[in-house]
This record gives sequence, structure tokens and C-alpha cells, in this order.
Amino acid sequence: MNKFLFISCVSFVFLSCKKEENRVNEFSEDKLENIVSNQNSTDSLYTVAYLPTSTTKQIVKHKYYTLSYNEKFEQAEWVAYELKKEYLKNGNYKRPYFIEDPKVTTGSADWRNYKKSGYDKGHLCPAGDMEFDVDAYNDTFYTSNISPQKHDFNSGIWNRIEQKTRYWAGKYNDIYVVTGGVLKDSDKKIGTEEVAVPTYFYKIILAKSGNINKAIAFLVPNQKSNNSIYDFVVPVETIEKMTGIDFFPNLKNLETSKDF
Repeated sequence: MNKFLFISCVSFVFLSCKKEENRVNEFSEDKLENIVSNQNSTDSLYTVAYLPTSTTKQIVKHKYYTLSYNEKFEQAEWVAYELKKEYLKNGNYKRPYFIEDPKVTTGSADWRNYKKSGYDKGHLCPAGDMEFDVDAYNDTFYTSNISPQKHDFNSGIWNRIEQKTRYWAGKYNDIYVVTGGVLKDSDKKIGTEEVAVPTYFYKIILAKSGNINKAIAFLVPNQKSNNSIYDFVVPVETIEKMTGIDFFPNLKNLETSKDF
């Protein structure tokens, strides 16, 4: 290969990678809108255009999920990820220990904060959604991906919503999920690092149905409930007002309803 041509190819690949890495800052509003509007039902939903805003500016990207860490409350204000139909597998992996997230620059909370607190280490991105790959599964055990949940909540109503989310991934082939606790009104703390205990947790699921962007949003008190999951459906705007987060800032024509 011609030396000049080889150097040009290498430069092109390098610049292309840098452009991909920095594309969040380079996208204009028109370009983002064009990306979203030109997607069809077979396209991947997991693009930068779908990430929520961050109130802390500390966005951490793992291979299969992204989070916005809030140091004040020692947990993520949101965790966002794509769940494809082909991800729905039972890996039967050995459950690892929870460890601190090396990518959180301010340091994520130690798991010992939860010890004897009376609260579960509740996953935000469920380990059950990531059993298609052992590394994806293990990544869900970073302490940046957990929040204090009452056991009856975690194993009850919240578990039922997680199972329904996996059902929708099978139905729509590809969905986008955003999960977190409502942190602003969290008065109770646990552990020496004072990890906040959310009063409410939310989960928002986005899917494409033809040319329609459909979403369903749940806002659930952090307590035991035998109610139907649909009793906790709210408009996305309700959660945005409570959290100060714009969940789909670059997505227009979003239809929110219980008919999901």
C-alpha cells in the first residue's frame, strides 16, 4: 500500500473514532431531530439522541448501560439502557459481589453502607436484563447501579414491573429503559456515606410502534404494594417535574399512555 494512502486511512479511522466519541457535543438540534425522525421500527433505539439530561454532568458510560451519578445522594439519578429481544436469556451466571464503580470520578458508595440498614441493594439496571453476556451481567453489580429499596418493594411491585419490561422487549423487539429514584425529597440516609433512600422510584419504557414513539412511565412508592402495576402509570412530565430531568430532550411526538 502506498505510504501516503496508509497514513491517510489511519488518520481517517482515528478521526472517525474521535468524532463518534464527541458526537454529543457536535450534534446540532437539526441533526438530532433528523436522526430521530428517520429511525424506523427496526433501528436501534440506543443512540445519544435518547439519553436524558444530567443535573450533575457526571455521565458514566458502561458497555451496555449509561448512568448519571449524583454524588450528593451517592447513587445514580438515572440509568438508561437498551433491551433487545435477543437479550432475553437466562445466563445462570454466578452472582458477583457489589463493587465500587471505577468510572465514577467522585467515587460511588461502598456496599457496606447497606449492611444492616434494613434496605436491599436494589438494582436500577436489573441483572436479569443483562444475562445475555457475563460481562454485561457483572457490570450491573457496580454500586453506582444500586439504590436502597425496601425488600417487599424490591421483591414485589418493582419485580413485577421489571418482568413486564422484559415482556415488552419481546413484544417490540427493542425497547429503551430509564430508571432511577426520586432523590430531591429523600430525607432518610443510610451508612457512613449517607446514601439517600428514595421515597419513590420511576421506570420509563420507550418503544417504536410503526412511526409512533410510545412510552409508559411508572412512579412507585418505595414500599410494599399489591396493586396492579398500571395503578402507578403517570405522564412522563410528572416525573420530569419531580426530578428536574428532561428524559427525552431530542425526541418529539412522544405518545404516553397505559395502552402499551
